[in-house]
Amino acid sequence: MTITPAPSEVPPSRELAVRALSGGDWVDPAVVFAGGPARHPHAFWLDAGADAATGNSYLGLGAPADVETVLAVGLGAEHVATDAAGGALPAGIGGFRGGYVGWFGYEWGAAHAGLGPGPEAGSGAGAGAGRSIAADPAVPPAAWLRVDEFVAFDHGARRVWLVAPADRIAAFAEVVRGWILAGEAVASTAPAAAPARVARSGHSAAEHAELVRECLEIIRDGDAYQLCLTTPFTVSAGPAPFDAPGMLAALRASSPSHHAGFIRAQGTALLSASPEQFLGVSGGRVQTRPIKGTRPRGRDAHTDAALAAELRASTKEQAENVMIVDLMRNDLARVCEPGSVGVDALLQVESYAQVHQLVSTVSGRLRAGSTVSSLLAATFPAGSMTGAPKRSAMAQLRRLERAQRGIYAGCWGYVGFDGTVDLAMVIRTIVVRGDVATVGGGGGITAGSIVDDEVREVGVKVRAPLTVLGAAVPEGW
Repeated sequence: MTITPAPSEVPPSRELAVRALSGGDWVDPAVVFAGGPARHPHAFWLDAGADAATGNSYLGLGAPADVETVLAVGLGAEHVATDAAGGALPAGIGGFRGGYVGWFGYEWGAAHAGLGPGPEAGSGAGAGAGRSIAADPAVPPAAWLRVDEFVAFDHGARRVWLVAPADRIAAFAEVVRGWILAGEAVASTAPAAAPARVARSGHSAAEHAELVRECLEIIRDGDAYQLCLTTPFTVSAGPAPFDAPGMLAALRASSPSHHAGFIRAQGTALLSASPEQFLGVSGGRVQTRPIKGTRPRGRDAHTDAALAAELRASTKEQAENVMIVDLMRNDLARVCEPGSVGVDALLQVESYAQVHQLVSTVSGRLRAGSTVSSLLAATFPAGSMTGAPKRSAMAQLRRLERAQRGIYAGCWGYVGFDGTVDLAMVIRTIVVRGDVATVGGGGGITAGSIVDDEVREVGVKVRAPLTVLGAAVPEGW
């Protein structure tokens, strides 16, 4: 397979050149990923989903980047990348034109927003007090890669683009050619099934039920009106080491999602099937798409439709979603032009392989001078992962959960050099560090919550990623 410039391409600007696979050839991103980035210590794959028919995927390698550099990226005055002749770069490349790929963890976000650190070991009261859940101190709370060259996949047009600095585009084309050849051989081999492993939950199902009851008491006392109660599920590798690329293939096959992907940085791998966009910034506008409200998929078409209708009609789930919509409107108003924040879509049911979700969309126009830092300070951690009011909810959850969430409940994705942003929530996500993998799970508690239903919802959410790890959901969930 050859890689040649597309006829319309002129080397763009002093920084970037763009090439396309000749003849409009299409290569599965999984093949390119398997041929090189899958085993590299600093690699990424932003995946539009297995069998995606629209959108873009991006993959490649990166170099460790300073977090402060990422935070300083300006958003409100986004510039449009052009080629040397002043024309726009090919639209098929999509929104990412180079920049930074990585994650911000939950406690990092709390500290950045001035909401305090996570709990100390041994702190807390209530159900299961004394069973504090220690976070792995080796997992970086924030990690970012600088990406100057990458492969972009246009799923709608079935076209593949190579993007790199002009003086490196030829060498990068050779590298990608090698990835494709190696990946075709690897992709033809079926991944081995995950060995049987044991998952441990931070709280037992019974303890989680008691914590839900405590949340209901807190809500009745007026100290919060929604609390997103979570717990981690950990799995040890045992005698068979984790195969992160193989697990990613299994995760994207079982749980395809529009905000899925992989990042490996600083010795930690993030494998995500997230269905929730936390922040998207383009053309000076910002949007967030909070998810609140869940039902499992049905066994057949009839029960599946009935569950989706039940979710759509649920007063409790509607209230839970609207509370977070209001919170996100207030958060965005802190960095958006007055009067520009609005609700674009409310209480829409989106269906994924494992669950139906209730989703809303809120957007606004960013004020001039906005940066990644100011946007995160106003909005992060996301209201869908805290509850409301945010400060009170986070304080209560810190006491109840007795654990640092780590990367879970944070955000991950890209921040472009040009001020574009696409960050997903770290949910339905596996975090692997050495011989330990962690999957976080939780749900929003409101005055209308039913204790047993809330416990079951957590089990529904973590089942797919735990299955990828070869582990069943612990008893009671």
